[in-house]
Amino acid sequence: MTAHVPDPANAPASANAGPPPTRWSSRLAALASGTVVRVVLVVLGVLWLLPTAGLFVSSFRDPRDIASTGWWEALTDPGQWSFSNYDSLLGNEKFTGSVWTTVAITLPATALVIVLGALAAYAFAWMDFPGRDWLFLVVVGLLVVPIQVALIPVARLFNTLGIFETTAGVVLFHSAFGLPFAIFLLRNFFAEIPRELLEAARLDGAGELRLFFRVVLPLGGPAIAALAIFQFMWVWNDMLVALIFADAGSPPMTVALQQEMRQFGSNFDVLAPGAFLTMLIPLAIFFAFQRQFVSGVMAGAVK
Repeated sequence: MTAHVPDPANAPASANAGPPPTRWSSRLAALASGTVVRVVLVVLGVLWLLPTAGLFVSSFRDPRDIASTGWWEALTDPGQWSFSNYDSLLGNEKFTGSVWTTVAITLPATALVIVLGALAAYAFAWMDFPGRDWLFLVVVGLLVVPIQVALIPVARLFNTLGIFETTAGVVLFHSAFGLPFAIFLLRNFFAEIPRELLEAARLDGAGELRLFFRVVLPLGGPAIAALAIFQFMWVWNDMLVALIFADAGSPPMTVALQQEMRQFGSNFDVLAPGAFLTMLIPLAIFFAFQRQFVSGVMAGAVK
């Protein structure tokens, strides 16, 4: 008895046929959907940049032109462009002093948060100690505590310590409220480092500090860069904390611009160039480290 072998020539066409050909309608729909998404993203990007463009153009216009016509009028009238606003602003010693005050607040507040947050994140990720998980839950809970709740108690504490209305007080306030987010972000990133890598370093005789500085910190570069951008932008653009805790005689840029406000807010010749200069450095830092920023933000998102 022989087995029946089907003849390939008589086999059904569906058995030999590959996947059905893609319809032209499906291809057109996919192309249209991709094109529509791109167009929508471009339109949203232009709308998002439109106020920035208006601020940039207004910073070069005369106050009378700003009050009488829209900023787009300067695009067709080159005679309205002038550097007089920037000359008067940069010639103002109070504003230039506020720039250095802002730098003196932002850099230490960012560095402290990175160093202390990285050390604490490493401890939460790779060191065993009693109550570790509960302490980490407390740190996560501190993320939802609003700054406004702590303004009065911290102001009283700083007044008792003698650091109220000082640069050190502003730095400590920003560092304290930046640490919960720093620990949360870096701990998730450090926890993804392969355990075998750390064990191999320990077998070679590396202690915890050497392991932290030689292995963990280099691998945590993207997350640290993202944290630095977040903290830098928050402190640089802050006005509420600086308005309460900073020295009124040498305020940061945000408070200095607020103090330049005239009646009815008609001083666009000061606010426009001052606001544009204030946003230049954060934008430059963001675009310079945007790749590390995206990598750090995605840390811990995928297991």
